[in-house]
Amino acid sequence: MNGLDLGVVGNGTIAGLVNSVGNYQWLCLPRFDGEPVFNKLLGGGGQFDIWMDGLVSRSQSYDTNTAILRTRLEAEDGAVMEIIDFAPRFETRGRVFRPASIVRRFHVVSGTPRIRITLTPETDWGDRKLPAVRGVNHIRFNDGELAFRVTTDAPVSYVLSGTSFLLEQDVSFILGADESLTDTVDVITLDWEERTRQYWTKWARSLAVPYEWQEAAIRAAITLKLCVFEETGGIVAALTTSIPEHEGSERNWDYRFCWIRDAYFTVTALNRLSAMGTLEHYMRWVRNIVAQSKGGHIQPVYGIGLESDLTEEYATHLPGFRHTGPVRRGNQAAEHIQHDVYGQVVLGVSQSFFDSRLISRPGIAEFRQLEPVGERAFAVHDTPDAGIWEFRTIAEVHTSSAIMCWAACDRLSKIAAHLGLPDRATYWSERAAIIHKTILEKAWNPKAGAFTASFGGDTLDASVLLMAEIGFVPASDERYVATVDAIDSTLREGNHVYRYKTEDDFGRPKTAFTACTFWHIDALYRVGRVDESREMFESVLSSRNHVGLLSEDFDPSTGDLWGNFPQTYCMVGIINSAALLSKPWSEVI
Repeated sequence: MNGLDLGVVGNGTIAGLVNSVGNYQWLCLPRFDGEPVFNKLLGGGGQFDIWMDGLVSRSQSYDTNTAILRTRLEAEDGAVMEIIDFAPRFETRGRVFRPASIVRRFHVVSGTPRIRITLTPETDWGDRKLPAVRGVNHIRFNDGELAFRVTTDAPVSYVLSGTSFLLEQDVSFILGADESLTDTVDVITLDWEERTRQYWTKWARSLAVPYEWQEAAIRAAITLKLCVFEETGGIVAALTTSIPEHEGSERNWDYRFCWIRDAYFTVTALNRLSAMGTLEHYMRWVRNIVAQSKGGHIQPVYGIGLESDLTEEYATHLPGFRHTGPVRRGNQAAEHIQHDVYGQVVLGVSQSFFDSRLISRPGIAEFRQLEPVGERAFAVHDTPDAGIWEFRTIAEVHTSSAIMCWAACDRLSKIAAHLGLPDRATYWSERAAIIHKTILEKAWNPKAGAFTASFGGDTLDASVLLMAEIGFVPASDERYVATVDAIDSTLREGNHVYRYKTEDDFGRPKTAFTACTFWHIDALYRVGRVDESREMFESVLSSRNHVGLLSEDFDPSTGDLWGNFPQTYCMVGIINSAALLSKPWSEVI
């Protein structure tokens, strides 16, 4: 275990992380970016743990095609129990029921397990325990700002004191709003569990999965859906903060916010599986961002409730993941200039103009709202920014930002043509052509034999691999093929790819960036190195944790996962690569 042996439970409102012995490592309330009440992941004392006497083996998996996590514990005396963890999510009365609640059911499989339950949530980012008030069959936690209760049919006295007891029958816990339940906890738990199971299996059944790697694609899709804050449509980059890119790196960032870039990739991946609901939610969120910007600067990242102020602070009471601080809350990236966002805004919603499956399709009015975004993209396409990797002290004209500015203009041209606006189609096509010519002239380095990270530069950056994916150049373009070869020989280590290998604000990167690995896999496939791409993909899949999830970074030398978890970029990569590399269904049926 390296600390990321975690499964995710969630429902589009909250999400928690449970390790392979059934202990909660992370849970924020009342939403993804809220107070971490269970914070052991970052060295805190906030916990919802279970201890089993004489534990000799454990296993953990998801129930098939669901977000229901099952942890099996076996004791040396033959006693066996299962912990079933989930967040309720199901349709009722014409809406999706997704409260800020988690459910835990402790199920006796055989024998009489002897267990101890520890329930000690914290607040103020690890500064103090939440005060507990005992009820007959519940415990209230309330500090005036944060309030919830845990209702249970387990002995409340044992839970409060952390006393060991024999588990002679199933017991359940429901953490949720500080209010009474409408029925007994066992009845509600079993009902919610079955209805949640039905919801997820029905949703998974609707996915247009590739023939090969179906399990991996479905798990990735469910995980991505768990990262969508459905109240607003915002999509978090990950569910955690401050998991470092490698030990001692200080590259510890808060990812519990909505990056326009990451959200675009997430929406695109789910669209490929025909999970169109996420696009509809995201469209609402993006429209609000565009309206808020009034044709001017768009931040690269916002809060899931459209918050623009994400001031970065240190949480000094938490020692950090594996005692590797600092722990940050908020993200300075909100203050950055990152020009690629304009392309990603347009790319993220462009399918909605063409897809007849959507209940409410955008039209000319929505196109007009997007045009100022295109104007901004054209205005800044050849000016310096912090780039896709969010450099804090480096400003250059980044190639990846420029190609996304081109994409904004190119897609606006296509949308205009579709809407029957030939004059606007020509207008945007001409702007796209200007940007295209500029990039080909300034980003190609004949000496390096590759498209480089920045205009006039000589360093390599894996982000330029996206050129072919978004249609900037065909994969057959000799310059693109040469770039793939150069990245392969320079940034690849085994079957993993680094973003870049030059020094940045924090020195030289020491771990591979898994999203880049997927981009390289797709690029290899596109340039005809099919067998190699499939081999590489299988290798990356083997680096997932025990329940099929990935974090941001991977250490090729140790095989350890690092970085925030689960990272949407990486789960997106699983879907995209599987869809691209898989044999078609027509070949096997």
